[in-house]
Amino acid sequence: LEPPESSVSVTAHNAAIGLAKAPGCTGLWEKFCFGLHGSTLQERLFISEENVDGFLDTVLCPSPCSPSALESQTIIEVLDVAEDRIQIRLK
Repeated sequence: LEPPESSVSVTAHNAAIGLAKAPGCTGLWEKFCFGLHGSTLQERLFISEENVDGFLDTVLCPSPCSPSALESQTIIEVLDVAEDRIQIRLK
């Protein structure tokens, strides 16, 4: 992380933390953890094609599915991820 570019904004009902990667760090972040104590952190995934696919696999088909059930499922494809936007296609 790059401390000078990181930021914190707190209001009565919300908190936002902006994190900046150090100059030598490349690639998209896969996940982050948050919480009041290190022993009770909650994990959240950033939106990526792999994370969306994994989420859909567990939510839409938690047990072995029949081929007909798989064909009728909505397909979400992550087209592009950037700092200011994400493009997703639903099929």
